[in-house]
Amino acid sequence: MKLGPHLHRIGNDVVAAYLVDTDDGVTVIDAGLAGHWSELLTELTAMGRTVQDVRGVVLTHGDTDHLGFAERLRREHGVPVHVHAADADRARGGDKPKPSLGRWRPGAVLGFLAYAVRKGGLRTTYLTEVVEVHDGDVLPLPGAPRVVGMPGHSPGSIAVHVPVADAVFVGDALTTRDVLTGRTGLQPAPFTDDPAQALDALARLADLDATWVLPGHGAPWRGDLAAVQEQVRRAAAG
Repeated sequence: MKLGPHLHRIGNDVVAAYLVDTDDGVTVIDAGLAGHWSELLTELTAMGRTVQDVRGVVLTHGDTDHLGFAERLRREHGVPVHVHAADADRARGGDKPKPSLGRWRPGAVLGFLAYAVRKGGLRTTYLTEVVEVHDGDVLPLPGAPRVVGMPGHSPGSIAVHVPVADAVFVGDALTTRDVLTGRTGLQPAPFTDDPAQALDALARLADLDATWVLPGHGAPWRGDLAAVQEQVRRAAAG
């Protein structure tokens, strides 16, 4: 799906990954689930690109539903995979906390699990090599993505700001579709290690020059980034 001149999405509102397309090649933001590989190839073809045009992957964090095809790109095509240093071990399959589920609805959970199974979510391939990044880094990849530290969902959660795409990719720093309840709109993401820290981190979005807010789960959102934190806080309180 083409969202803008330099911006594409694969997957759907359950699990999504993104492609930034510039004259220098393609940057992949998050890698969804393993079964999104075929969608990646299809979208690249529609863009007039091939997998050889992919210059790098940037992970917003190290959870399994964002690792997807990342190791395949790295192993088979030499594509470097970038992840915050604090989530590098998680992306390699290390231990992680198990937050409580909180509110959930059977239909929403079953829908998420069914989609994950269909897209290979039960056969996660962890990373064996990563390029560690840090808050403030501007990566030498198409679109010059800048790392914005957003700890809370995980210690190494980041947003990825890409000015040429008029977008900030937020991973699970927030969601616009809760996979456990089916509720839509700006709100906290489930499975968050430190919910209070995650809410505080959203203040960092206010100063970014972008229109698109692109989560790992849920529909793309467009609007005033300065209003995002307060909207998520209200959703959390409600």
